[in-house]
Amino acid sequence: MTAAGVPMMLHPVLRGSLGLALSVAVFAQGRGTPPPGGGGTVPPSPGGSIGTGTRGNTTTFPGTQPNTYPEMAPRPLFLSGKVVMEDGTPPPEPVVIQIVCRATPRSIAYTDSKGSFSADLNDRNSAVFADASEPSTDGLRTTNSGIQARSVCPGQMNLMGAQLQASLAGFRSDVVDLAARHSLDNPDVGTMVLHRLANVEGLTISATSALAPKDAKKALEKARNDTVKQKWQDAQKELEKAVAIYPKYAAAWLALGNVQQQQKNLEGARQSYAQALAADSKFVSPYLELASISAGEQKWPDVADQTDRLLRLNPVDFPQAWFLNAMANYYLGKKEVAEKSAREGVSRDPGHRIPRLNYVLGILLAQKQDYAASAENLRDYMRYAPHAADLDEVKKQLAEVEKALGPEAKKQ
Repeated sequence: MTAAGVPMMLHPVLRGSLGLALSVAVFAQGRGTPPPGGGGTVPPSPGGSIGTGTRGNTTTFPGTQPNTYPEMAPRPLFLSGKVVMEDGTPPPEPVVIQIVCRATPRSIAYTDSKGSFSADLNDRNSAVFADASEPSTDGLRTTNSGIQARSVCPGQMNLMGAQLQASLAGFRSDVVDLAARHSLDNPDVGTMVLHRLANVEGLTISATSALAPKDAKKALEKARNDTVKQKWQDAQKELEKAVAIYPKYAAAWLALGNVQQQQKNLEGARQSYAQALAADSKFVSPYLELASISAGEQKWPDVADQTDRLLRLNPVDFPQAWFLNAMANYYLGKKEVAEKSAREGVSRDPGHRIPRLNYVLGILLAQKQDYAASAENLRDYMRYAPHAADLDEVKKQLAEVEKALGPEAKKQ
C-alpha cells in the first residue's frame, strides 16, 4: 500500500469532515449533555456567573475502595478555610474550591463574600458546582432538570496524594496537602493566597464588581440563591434589577445571560453577554459563552473570532476554548491553524480534562498522513476517555491509521 493511496482507503471521518463524531453542537450548547468521550460542556463561570449546573458522579475515585459497609455511614470529613488576593483582600467574586486527586480537579465549594469556605467531603447530598476552567471529564452532567450530588475523594483514608486549591482563571493558588488529614482533625486548613499570573490579562472576575452598589450586589446574591433552587424567573428578575441599578455590572450581565440560556432564550443571552463585554472587555467568561452559542449554531467565523479574543486575553486556563477554536478553523478550511490550536490546547491541558482535543488532533494528523502521531493521539483519547460512547468508532479509525502506518504500528 502506497502512502498516496492511503487517504482514500481511510475511514470517511479520517479523509473528510470531522462531522458528527465530534458532537461539537452538543458540546457547545454549554447547558446540556456532553459529547461522547468526556469532551465536556462549557460550564458557567464562578466569576460572576451563576453556577446553574453540576456534574454528577457517584463512582469512587480511582485507586480507592468503595464503602463495603453501607450500613455504616462515614464520619464527616470537614474542610474549611479562607481565600485572599495577594493584597490580603477577599476575592470580589465567589472562587471555586477544588480537591485535586491524581491531577483531576473536583469542585467542592465556593467562597462567600468574605473569602471563607467550608465543605464536608463525605456529604453525598451536597451539590458540587463546576467552574469555567473545569470541563467534564467523566461524561456526566446534569441538565436543566436538576442538580446532582457526587462524592469527591470519599472516605477519611482515601486522601493520599490529594491536595486542596482555589481555582480562578488568571491566578494560581497556594496548595494545601491533604494526605495526612483525618475526620477528627481541625477542619481549618488556613488561608490560601491567589497569585496573579504574569502575561494574563483576561480574568473570570470583573474589575467592575468592586464598584457595584450594595443593592446591586444584594440582588446578584439573591439571584444566585434562586438559581441553586432553579427558580430561573425569580433569578432573572433579581439580575435585571442588579443591572438596572448598576449598568456596568459585568458579573450580573454574565449571570443574566446564563439564566437566559437556561430558559432557551439564546438571543437574550447573547445580548447580555455583549453587555458584559461592553462593561469589561477583559472579562473572559462572556467570550466563552458566546463561542459556545455560536458553535451550537455552526457559525464558525463567530466561534473563531470569539475564541481568538478570549485566548489573546488568557491562553492558559481554557483548553475548551482551544478546542472550539480548532473546530472553527477546521470547518473554515484553515487546517494548519486548527492543528496549531489543537496542539496548544493539548499542551495547556496537563490534566487531560478535554480528551477530545487529542481526538481532533489525531484526525487532523491522519488527514496530512502523519500516521504515527495520529495513532498516538487517538490512543491518548481512548486512554483519557475510557468510557467514551464513541470508543468503538474511534477504535475502527485507529485500526485504519495503524493499517496505513504498516509495520511501524507494531512498535507503538
